[in-house]
Amino acid sequence: MLDYFSPDYYFERFDKISVDFLKENGIKTLLIDIDNTLAPYQQAEPDERVLAWLSELKENGIGFAFVSNNSGGVRVKRFNKSIGAPAYGDSCKPFAKKTVTRALSALSGDIKSSAFLGDQIFTDVWAGKRCGMKTILVPPINDLKNPFFAFKRLLEKPILKHYFKKSIT
Repeated sequence: MLDYFSPDYYFERFDKISVDFLKENGIKTLLIDIDNTLAPYQQAEPDERVLAWLSELKENGIGFAFVSNNSGGVRVKRFNKSIGAPAYGDSCKPFAKKTVTRALSALSGDIKSSAFLGDQIFTDVWAGKRCGMKTILVPPINDLKNPFFAFKRLLEKPILKHYFKKSIT
């Protein structure tokens, strides 16, 4: 059961994921969460670090789309304005199969050569796993401090412990 929720890969931040790593692991397409994965909730637009990393992906033929649960799509549109990638708000992760299908279609990507990148196990990793994709987890940039997120992070702890124990052996 823990394996189902464990990410395939874990990085300390999104920009530690190199193009070489993606290519070595057969990943040609990334579906990327925005909030707390690429930028804190309060950061409306991508910073230079995000833009540089996404530019490197583009230059090396790695397709990407934004898949967010952010409601209304306003934040997603504003964040994506200078980038112009396929972008989807209100994705209903982890039940985002329709959105994942649309995103992969827009990128001419397929499940086997794609990965889902995000900061939450029960939305991002689970969405990717439900669709049969590889998953990449990063810790949240600036986690929300409310009871709901505290509870979710508490539930994630044994899964992360299992992942790190398994990755060491």
